[in-house]
Amino acid sequence: MTVNDEATGQQPAATYDSAFLKACRREAVPHTPVWFMRQAGRSLPEYRKVREGTAMLESCMRPDLVTEITLQPVRRHGVDAAIYFSDIVVPLKAIGVDLDIKPGVGPVVERPIRSRADLAQLRDLTPDDVSYVTEAIGLLTGELGGTPLIGFAGAPFTLASYLVEGGPSRNHEHTKALMYGDPQLWADLLDRLAEITSAFLKVQIEAGASAVQLFDSWVGALAPADYRRSVMPASRKVFDAVASYGVPRIHFGVGTGELLGLLGEAGADVVGVDWRVPLDEAVRRVGPGKALQGNLDPAVLFAPREAVEAKTDEVLAAAAGLEGHVFNLGHGVLPTTDPDALTRLVEYVHTRTAA
Repeated sequence: MTVNDEATGQQPAATYDSAFLKACRREAVPHTPVWFMRQAGRSLPEYRKVREGTAMLESCMRPDLVTEITLQPVRRHGVDAAIYFSDIVVPLKAIGVDLDIKPGVGPVVERPIRSRADLAQLRDLTPDDVSYVTEAIGLLTGELGGTPLIGFAGAPFTLASYLVEGGPSRNHEHTKALMYGDPQLWADLLDRLAEITSAFLKVQIEAGASAVQLFDSWVGALAPADYRRSVMPASRKVFDAVASYGVPRIHFGVGTGELLGLLGEAGADVVGVDWRVPLDEAVRRVGPGKALQGNLDPAVLFAPREAVEAKTDEVLAAAAGLEGHVFNLGHGVLPTTDPDALTRLVEYVHTRTAA
């Protein structure tokens, strides 16, 4: 089944005709749909209040908190889709990898994967490992009604980078050394991560997510030939694993201007574009048959309202010829963004693109 087939029993019927899902399917929309990566998070005072005293990973494992945090930007901004509140390392934590999310640093892995023996850390993920996800999505879909919920996961390369480096990295030297120096171990690592990621996305879709996004946050560090040879098979495996559900599959990475065509080729229905490549150029690189998502520079939201609207008009003009367009930022909402600027942006895009 492809994304253009009829809605399945898995896909919530209430959301099927939403502007967001229509855009993902490259159908006519009443207005350009809008949502923001990291729309639920530190830019919202209500998020900071509800998270006070609760560690990030604990927050991701409490269905009550996940539900409240996911709903906050939908209530405040009127966005066209919610995105499930979690973190890309949650499935790794769920299978017993010794890691933590350190404030101001990010995910830190106690025992990095550097040898074949280290692969033993990565067992299969079962639905019971993440029962809190199923519970939270059940609560959310009941609250969201006709607003779609986007499930998400980290892509195999980005997860591998955290696991091999032991945490965030600027140059990915250990990751690339393993990829180039032991290609078989690298392939086995990514294949195992593809299995874990696929299982995690399946749990979210079966619980009621209307679409999924695969975040390959660090893959822009690679040249196209390295991506095609050493990464795309694992990403394709993930997209293929959830294809039969018929929900839109979105692929996003930062600094991926040279990889846009390959991101679509890996199996995405919607290719996310950061702010470095205009959408009319991005569609040329991606080719026909895909919707695009993006791509206002998140820093633009710190400019005066008139400047924000002018830059938004540029994005919308570049998107005018697309088969399908989901308006988003070119990366996540920055923590110190004024929430009111996001609310105004949603209203502006809706007004400017109303059919």
